[in-house]
Amino acid sequence: MDRKTAKKKLRAGTGVLPAVSGRGRFRVVYGGHRELSVGRASAKRRGGLESLERRRGRRGILALSMLLGTAAVLTAAFLFILKYFHVNHIYVEGNLHYTSDEIIQMVTGGRFGDNSLFLSLKYRDRGMEGIPFIETMDVEVLAPDTIRIIVYEKSVAGYVKYLDRYMYFDRDGIVVEVSETKTEGIPEITGIDFSQVVLYEPLPVENQNVFREILSITQILSKYGLSADKIYFDNAGEMTLYFGQVRAKLGNSGNVEEKVARLQQLLPSAEGKKGVFRLENYSGSGENVSFELDDQN
Repeated sequence: MDRKTAKKKLRAGTGVLPAVSGRGRFRVVYGGHRELSVGRASAKRRGGLESLERRRGRRGILALSMLLGTAAVLTAAFLFILKYFHVNHIYVEGNLHYTSDEIIQMVTGGRFGDNSLFLSLKYRDRGMEGIPFIETMDVEVLAPDTIRIIVYEKSVAGYVKYLDRYMYFDRDGIVVEVSETKTEGIPEITGIDFSQVVLYEPLPVENQNVFREILSITQILSKYGLSADKIYFDNAGEMTLYFGQVRAKLGNSGNVEEKVARLQQLLPSAEGKKGVFRLENYSGSGENVSFELDDQN
């Protein structure tokens, strides 16, 4: 094969060029440098992958370390909050229908109930469901170990008996609670006629102004430190207050506050007696108030 033919074969890609010398003892192989280059590239790629894996490994370790560090900080903060805000002293305000111990049990019962910070967040103007007479409760943190529970009770003016239950209504005559037990401090209202009672609806009485009178008299009684057991309205709309064995006839709604102020002075004199104070004509002055004993027979 001549030199020209050999070069053509080499350009054609055979990669083998027979020796052109007459001696024929050697064969020259071209293309080895290409295989060497490929090997070096492969080694370089392998080195790059190994380096990338090492970087990923370091990143994973760093991320895990950061996660564990964050968890440790959060755990320490949580334990600090539990210990530092542990409740030791509790004050209760605004409760009438429940004792302070009952309110404390309602608020602090359950998980984290002894943590002032948790309670302040849980009971921030929180509406109370399923607890009669309580509208909302609020917890104020006075110190890390001291809280004040503020109770906001529903505005209850009185109650009526219906089907062996006590139906409590507010100043507008709307029934707000139904209970099988009687609550002290709230007067029973008698003498008003109604056919049915529906929770969260007004009592269906003919004269709706009676509720305004009930609210007025209960507020006046509270002002003078008195609490009537029962308030009776007759057919003419005149009121009679009951205090145990003693009654007080107030008549119409005129001069009610003056009559109650006078009644406050007279009630101690009737202790242990059974009778009625006649205040229908009392106008705020004079001694025209009589006490009539009931017939003992």
